[in-house]
Amino acid sequence: MKNYFLLPVLAAMVLFSCKKDHLATTGDNTQMDTLQGAITTNTTLSANKNYFLKGKVYVKNNVTLNIPAGVTVFAQVNDAAADKSALIITQGSKINITGTADNPVVFTSAATNKKQGDWGAIVILGKAPTNVGTGHAEGLPVNADTQYGGTVANDNSGTINYLRIEYAGGINPPAEDEWIVDKVSGLCLASVGSGTQIDNVMVSHSNDDGFQFVGGTVNATHLLAYNNGDDDFDFDLGYQGNLQFLIGYRTQASSQALRANGFESYNDEVPTTNAPLTRPVISNMTIIGPQGVETVKTNINQGVYMRKGTRLAIRNSVVAEYSQGAFMTCPRTRPVILADDGAEFRSNLVQSDSADRTFSYDNSTTVVPDPDMAVFETNSVNKNTQLNASTEFKLVGMYTAVPNLTPGDGSPALTGADFTGVDFSVPFFVKTSYRGAVGTSNWAAASNWASWK
Repeated sequence: MKNYFLLPVLAAMVLFSCKKDHLATTGDNTQMDTLQGAITTNTTLSANKNYFLKGKVYVKNNVTLNIPAGVTVFAQVNDAAADKSALIITQGSKINITGTADNPVVFTSAATNKKQGDWGAIVILGKAPTNVGTGHAEGLPVNADTQYGGTVANDNSGTINYLRIEYAGGINPPAEDEWIVDKVSGLCLASVGSGTQIDNVMVSHSNDDGFQFVGGTVNATHLLAYNNGDDDFDFDLGYQGNLQFLIGYRTQASSQALRANGFESYNDEVPTTNAPLTRPVISNMTIIGPQGVETVKTNINQGVYMRKGTRLAIRNSVVAEYSQGAFMTCPRTRPVILADDGAEFRSNLVQSDSADRTFSYDNSTTVVPDPDMAVFETNSVNKNTQLNASTEFKLVGMYTAVPNLTPGDGSPALTGADFTGVDFSVPFFVKTSYRGAVGTSNWAAASNWASWK
């Protein structure tokens, strides 16, 4: 590989790759430059180059990093968790990613043979509220560059459109403690405010979580999590925002997590009732687990797990093929959902490997069926529909080589959406007639952005 050299731009460290970095190439003659250390001036990457992310790179001092369509960033692979590469957008700084479906921005492993956990995460740290005041991104050094939290609900950390993140999650150890906030993984949004715009992001083959929402108020649409090692969508420490058109999809179990969920919502470690309570408001989500009934217990757990004092509102969604259930509560959340105390799970289509576990309960010792919850959730108010087999969803290609989650003829997902009430009547939500993430137009079809490999 040729070496290229430029003068440094003030304190922004934009260096060039060399043979000793052992990075994979794209097979063309695209020039490869290196991102390393701190970016401390407004910086725009070149659309005609790819980049090598060497170690932990901090965008700091209230500057903006712009990444145009078509850029691929190859993250350095280091064995030790403490040395994993990551891109960290510090409080007050911004990232603008302007990819397209045909020309996305991609962050991937620099290894020739890529694997889960080759690098860490993209971490965005904002000033929006949490229920612990301020904190530091888990798994990163504790210093001013890793702090998040504040009082600026509409904080703006930039814009992300058509981004794919691959083979991240390497900072997380196997069987990570479920009772604490996970270490940063995939796309980690900590205290990110509602002034930030996020649309069309795919996280695939992360060793741990796909998307992490740690406090904050950011809204987002069109998020796709594919074959990640732990939770596809993870919510902690007082996150309160609106999300629509989410897909979590797995074809296999993972050796990483103790219990991998499609969706997990959690308030805090203790847990407390510290405000704000974690409360994601979500419409049009599709959560799909591995095909077939488990004959040997794996770590694949729940489609949706409402735990540790959290609140949530989920409507117009599809949950299928999770071995331990489609919707589970715990001692802290079961009374909340039954009392309609700021939480709801309504107008969804649900199915589980074991029909009696479709609605289940974590009693702190084991997961058991919850027949009373099943009656409650399928009543005339909550209007959830329990299906007996995943084929009853009648999706065009639930388990084809390239999944097609479009509802086919006669699918119950084509109708039944409900956007009444304060939470779902707000302008943010597109008022669909269908349930699930995909309607008659398949935004998650295979493309340069949505890679199902």
